[in-house]
Amino acid sequence: MKPEVGIDATAAAAAEVTPRVGVSSCLLGEPVRYNGGHSRNRFVSDVLAGYVEWVPVCPEIEIGLGAPRESLHLTGEGQLVSGSGEDHTAAVTALAHRRRAGLNGLDGYVVKSRSPSCGLYSVRVHANGRIVAGNGRGLFAARMLAADPQLPAEEEGRLNDPLLRESFVERVWARARLSQLFGGRWRLRDLIGFHARHKLQLMAHDPARAHQAGHLIAVAHGRADGEVRAEYTALFAEALARRVSRARHCNAMHHAFGLVSDHLDDTRRHDILDTIDAYRRGEVPLSVPVTLLRHHAEGCNASYLAAQTYLDPFPAGLGLRNHAPGPGQSGRGTAPKTAAEPTKGGRG
Repeated sequence: MKPEVGIDATAAAAAEVTPRVGVSSCLLGEPVRYNGGHSRNRFVSDVLAGYVEWVPVCPEIEIGLGAPRESLHLTGEGQLVSGSGEDHTAAVTALAHRRRAGLNGLDGYVVKSRSPSCGLYSVRVHANGRIVAGNGRGLFAARMLAADPQLPAEEEGRLNDPLLRESFVERVWARARLSQLFGGRWRLRDLIGFHARHKLQLMAHDPARAHQAGHLIAVAHGRADGEVRAEYTALFAEALARRVSRARHCNAMHHAFGLVSDHLDDTRRHDILDTIDAYRRGEVPLSVPVTLLRHHAEGCNASYLAAQTYLDPFPAGLGLRNHAPGPGQSGRGTAPKTAAEPTKGGRG
């Protein structure tokens, strides 16, 4: 992989962003649950909170139900009803329509699992007074994601999985950087530089779409900016939605190694390659070989590599690459949709 024009080490620093992320209010500790309580999540309220701008949302409160309130449930017909049979479907649908303008520009969304309004994968579905499924999608979440299918969204319970957590946060920061680019005045050369900085990151996720995105830019001259923006945004989001396997991480790191290899002696070369191999075997976390590559990129003045977002896809303070992968954690494919979780705490 040859260095490209339009990239320097300061470009990556200029891409520092503060993502704007929607969140179910109860996860921040707000007492808005049906029972007047909350579902404060430590990672959301104590860790991510220091790096993002939260946009709290509680559909039940916003349609005037208050807390405490009668619990709600989702029906097989996609209706949101209370235990006494009152139908709130129209009110929540109208709220989602009104809120779209205020929620435009989000870089991600963290929702309350099992919530009949906000849950993504694990909402219980009722029919004839009994639970008939456990993999429904909350009404408000369904309406919001229908309006923005590329929005990175995740349930707070699934963020306990280190691979899902890393994947979600990486997508949020990547989308924030792209939004920063397209949110201002940009020219094709700016997109060329952006893509160059993200090349290793995209290759690690989805080599085919990374190539397609590069080809799109190569033939973009003379095309309407709006068309280029829309096509690149879709390819970028689709590529990053594929979680990185350990093998593709190793492939990306070997590409990175090739950019500094000529500047190193044999001892340092073997040190890097041995550390990458230790990661491949699941013996060390990803942060170990990546830190070594970053150190040598800076020490060798390899500006192209030093500017790669693959080395720093999100703030290091989040500590998301510090977990050692277990033998079965290949991270292949897109994030899986989990089976329904236990029924405890599933009410709105």
